[in-house]
Amino acid sequence: MLRLQRRDVFERIRFPLSRRVLSTGVVALAILAASFAAAVAQQRPRPISFIRDAEIEATIRAYATPLFAAAGLDARAISVHLVNDPSLNAFVANGLNMYLNTGLLMRSEHAGQVIGVIAHETGHIQGAHLVQIRDQMRQSTIPYFLEMLATVGAAAAGARPGNPNDWGGTYGGGGGPTVTERFLLRYSRGMESQADQAGLALLDRTSQSSRGLMEFLDIIADQELLQVGRQDPYVRTHPIARERIESIRAHVERSRFSDAPQRPGFAEAHARMRAKLYGFLDPVRALQRYPASDTSLPARYARAIAHFKRLDFNRAHALIDGLIAERPKDAYLLEAKGQFLVEQGKPEDARVFYARAAAAAPEEPLIVQSLGWTELQSGATRQAIATLERARRLQPEDADTWRLLAQAYGRDGQTGLADYAQAESFSLLGRSTEAVHFAERALRQLAPNSTAAIKAQDIKDINQRRLR
Repeated sequence: MLRLQRRDVFERIRFPLSRRVLSTGVVALAILAASFAAAVAQQRPRPISFIRDAEIEATIRAYATPLFAAAGLDARAISVHLVNDPSLNAFVANGLNMYLNTGLLMRSEHAGQVIGVIAHETGHIQGAHLVQIRDQMRQSTIPYFLEMLATVGAAAAGARPGNPNDWGGTYGGGGGPTVTERFLLRYSRGMESQADQAGLALLDRTSQSSRGLMEFLDIIADQELLQVGRQDPYVRTHPIARERIESIRAHVERSRFSDAPQRPGFAEAHARMRAKLYGFLDPVRALQRYPASDTSLPARYARAIAHFKRLDFNRAHALIDGLIAERPKDAYLLEAKGQFLVEQGKPEDARVFYARAAAAAPEEPLIVQSLGWTELQSGATRQAIATLERARRLQPEDADTWRLLAQAYGRDGQTGLADYAQAESFSLLGRSTEAVHFAERALRQLAPNSTAAIKAQDIKDINQRRLR
């Protein structure tokens, strides 16, 4: 089920003097481009919109897991997030978190390009670049703000931006990069080159071609000539030098894996991922990109979703039913049918398809979660609790699963467990006040020293520390 989420990823990341840095690229951008006024204005950025979808996440996991393993990283410890944004961008943040924009996925021409970007970002994680940029940021913060204060003071006194005759030299507001900015830009470019080399090594280690990364950077490099406001964020957060591209091109020329074919299933998975994203996020364009004359599975998939989003339910169901008839055990087609029915207000009918999807993909937490939700909506509360507990075990840090569990336990009269589940949900969302409130409520009802009571106490303690 493709669904949107709006979350403030900056709740525990304060701009610009954070202990936990968002990413090498974003930090560089913040330092290089921010003014004193912008720093104040961005203390509370708008929430980022995310998407969750079992099929797309499974595709990205299939691309990323071999790279993580080759880098000596535990794939289970790395979270990959899909940002609902049409621009080209990808970045790492908060330690073991990787973010990919939907725009990057939709505009990529084949799986190799996405894999190349993931390899590059994995290089940042492997090289501990977040820690390094944080250290450099600490060293540069004082001179940077002295420069910014000088800029503000000069502007207040009437000095002209970039005029070396005012104040005995050039100050920041438009007169070119400051000493601090030039240092950090050079440092960030060095990290990008290091991440390139690490990514190329990972691609070779996994016997995959690095052409995709070269092609992606070729596309991005052309944007450096555009005005900043027209550039994709990737250009601004990942400084690109021609030397980087030429280095990658030289690697492609000498690597014995440059002509290696894609792994089985990757081409179709990529085509289905793009089709699904276009269908849900841009249905008008989807119908143009995938005309009725195109009878491939991805094209029919895109049209089914696009027709559904445009409320043409008869066409949507006819197309998805035809696909299911061809692949009756395809969990993601069954899940899509279930989502169509859920959004039409038919949870009982949807439950049948989610049950089939969960049987076909028992380890997919989002599908299991959706089955539990339809069971809850259908009045099968006890069954819903069992199913949602299964989803929770598969993905214990999903706030939505805990929220649904709270509803299920509440309907079953188990209010102590309901309050505990609600506390877990709020804690995962970073809403510490609510987490403490529900943890205290749970503790008043749960048996002392029970597993849930111990965890509720932990939630209370952790979130009280956050609030200090």
